[in-house]
Amino acid sequence: MSVTAVLLVLGAAVAHAAWNVIAHGASRAGLPFLWCGSVVSTVLWLPIVPLTGGFGTDDIPGFLLGITVSAVMHVGYMMVLQRGYALGNLSAVYAVARGTGPLLTVIVAITFLGERPSPLALIGVAAIIAGVVAIGFVDRPPAGERRRGIDPAILFGMLTGVAIAAYTVWDASSLRLWNISPVAFMVGCTLLEVPIFTALLGRRLRAVVPLAKLEWRRLLVFGILSPLSYILVLAAITIAPVALVAPMREVSVVLVSLFGAFVLHEGRPAARLAASGIVVAGIVFLAV
Repeated sequence: MSVTAVLLVLGAAVAHAAWNVIAHGASRAGLPFLWCGSVVSTVLWLPIVPLTGGFGTDDIPGFLLGITVSAVMHVGYMMVLQRGYALGNLSAVYAVARGTGPLLTVIVAITFLGERPSPLALIGVAAIIAGVVAIGFVDRPPAGERRRGIDPAILFGMLTGVAIAAYTVWDASSLRLWNISPVAFMVGCTLLEVPIFTALLGRRLRAVVPLAKLEWRRLLVFGILSPLSYILVLAAITIAPVALVAPMREVSVVLVSLFGAFVLHEGRPAARLAASGIVVAGIVFLAV
């Protein structure tokens, strides 16, 4: 990967980790938070579109198709992820999702997009995925405290990973096929998410006003950093293989995990550091 692509992805990881750390409490409010987040993101980033090349393309039907499918996929991803958090262990759901998603993305990119990462890059991909999953399982409950049958964390984590792979591959294909500006694409998606979340909320839409008044600071952070993190990823996949970008962006898991270990004093810091080291090694393999 080029230095530019690496810096874009690492910047995306920092932004993603930052808004998750700051806004994770409010995000548990569910659909009302997601509705507010989509509105705030659209309002804040819409004025930036003309300053970043507009749509980036004259193919308006292609642009509309790209953002419509992506918006539906992102809403589906958020719904499955929230369901997983409600039924399973937080860290395990997150880790399985962030590990499964890049793995499936790599497979699809090689099989259908014709990308051919080098053997060294594939080693880096494998290391990142393994390290991310290991980080998540650091906080799993002891065997005697886990539920019998299929672990909801594993099930919904994998479903979330499928959603991540789906929207990542679709978004990469859309930007390349129709030459769409990453900022316009992201803003189009957040704009279309608003009516979808409105329909899903129904009568619960009235809950967004008190939530917005209570959590406006966190929503502001979300509205700035959440789109920024994905805009940087979209910019990266226009100049680098999606099979390499998708795994590297999961360095955000390492940052959140280290924050939990050294700031929140969560348990087993040595295990977290070891797993994080595996991810860092994978990034080095991708960057060379």
